[in-house]
Amino acid sequence: EDILLRVNKPGRYLGNEWNVIKKDFAKAEIKFALCFPDVYEVGMSNFGMRILYGVLNNISGTICERVFHPGLDMELLMRNNSLRIFSLESRRQLTDFDIIGFSLAYELTYTNVLNILDLGGIPLLSSMRGDDFPLVIAGGSCCLNPEPMADFIDLFVIGEAEEAIVEIIELYRTKKQESGGRRPKKQEILLQLAMIEGVYVPSLPATKKIKKRFIQNLNNAAFPVKWLVPYIQIIHDRITIEIMRGCPNRCRFCQARVLYFPYRYIEPSRITELAKQAYNSTGYEDISLLGLCVSDYYKIKELLTDLIEIFKKDAVSVSLPSLKPRDNTKDLLSLIAEVKKTGLTLAPEVATERLRKAINKNFEGDIFFDTVEHAYRLGHKHIKLYFMIGLPSETKEDLDGILDLARATSDLKIKIDKRPAGVNVSVATFIPKPHTPFQWLKMEAIESIEEKQNYLKSKVKKYASVKGETKIKISFLNRYMSFIEALLSRGDRRLSQVILKAWEKGAKFDAWDNCFSFDRWINSLREGNLD
Repeated sequence: EDILLRVNKPGRYLGNEWNVIKKDFAKAEIKFALCFPDVYEVGMSNFGMRILYGVLNNISGTICERVFHPGLDMELLMRNNSLRIFSLESRRQLTDFDIIGFSLAYELTYTNVLNILDLGGIPLLSSMRGDDFPLVIAGGSCCLNPEPMADFIDLFVIGEAEEAIVEIIELYRTKKQESGGRRPKKQEILLQLAMIEGVYVPSLPATKKIKKRFIQNLNNAAFPVKWLVPYIQIIHDRITIEIMRGCPNRCRFCQARVLYFPYRYIEPSRITELAKQAYNSTGYEDISLLGLCVSDYYKIKELLTDLIEIFKKDAVSVSLPSLKPRDNTKDLLSLIAEVKKTGLTLAPEVATERLRKAINKNFEGDIFFDTVEHAYRLGHKHIKLYFMIGLPSETKEDLDGILDLARATSDLKIKIDKRPAGVNVSVATFIPKPHTPFQWLKMEAIESIEEKQNYLKSKVKKYASVKGETKIKISFLNRYMSFIEALLSRGDRRLSQVILKAWEKGAKFDAWDNCFSFDRWINSLREGNLD
């Protein structure tokens, strides 16, 4: 308690949230530490973490507790006071658990994985952990290419983990019982776990292709309804209801479609029931529907209508993530606005028809502008647009098109109320990702990306209204971070030593602009004799 009085956001470390699952640690046969390599606010916004927390705690004789990376101030106090990292539910150290499971959702959190292990007194290298240490496993979107983390992780789950993790727990339980309640011998258990579909053990010889796991019928899958309600505000501070996995579109740059293939959806009746249960157990006033392209859900209008009717009396809003303009989008916006108008985000990705064909992006300009105009008539004053630069065959015309589309989006509001709309343009750098049609393409050089960013910055200045208001604001994701993300997403296991060297030089929270150091990574690559 003395330490909590000295740190920022002490609510990160309290535990005991509404709907938390508490079990008797000593009586549990299998003890699982579910780790997220970022701070509490980010980890608690991860939907996969919430699913696995429920799935694992529903297994008889198994206890699952959460571990998040401490903030920088908390880590300093822990190290200065020789305190180890602990689970939220019962304040247990990592060495007290049988299995430590990491969710790898973003490549730039890899050094945080090492930092959590170090704060827990766990040897970083898998080869240095004998039978006396917990198994260290990992899953998540980054595991489509697990090789850069191969030296640190005992086994990876490739694909969706809900069913695979149950099989892993049951096999581990059997081997632990055969060992008289002691942890089973590491090599023996890894040999047997490697036989489970979707499990990849990097220390074993490659004898078979790993088949990605996925849930056949989402209607029977486990979803969190006893929604944990934090004491502090988190990134996505609301109920999230998943309505689909996969995507019917075939954009050539998109890794998420590959990860969640095949396209599956949950029936509307199941979704409304989940939403009612989650609301009754939390009291949240915002429900967000989750999916890669929710506007393509086969009964999205009927689903929205039902949800709004159910929750209207309680003034609970229903929101959608980034929308793709479709024939039905105007109807969706009108329905959402009945309760509470939420922000509108659209993702054109690129702004010219030639480049859309190159990336196989389905975008109809007439429907886009029709949707935007309808949003303005509903009272929207600001719109956010997502774009990418650095795509193959990109030209100055494509860059100009981004600003032309943003300006046309803003000016469309003038004919409604004689004032331009505020348009926030977010521009990311294209990263060729593993298992996508673009996976073998060269990533554009940092210098070239810098030129394109500066070009857009200089041109956007002329888009100011006569009253001096900026109609269009443009922001860019850090191009150096994108470069390292690309390296870590497509590299092989030689990068394990580079990740280790970067961590030894102080790398952590690389996903945060104020903590990221490009020089640290470049120097680590040089020391590893890698170009």
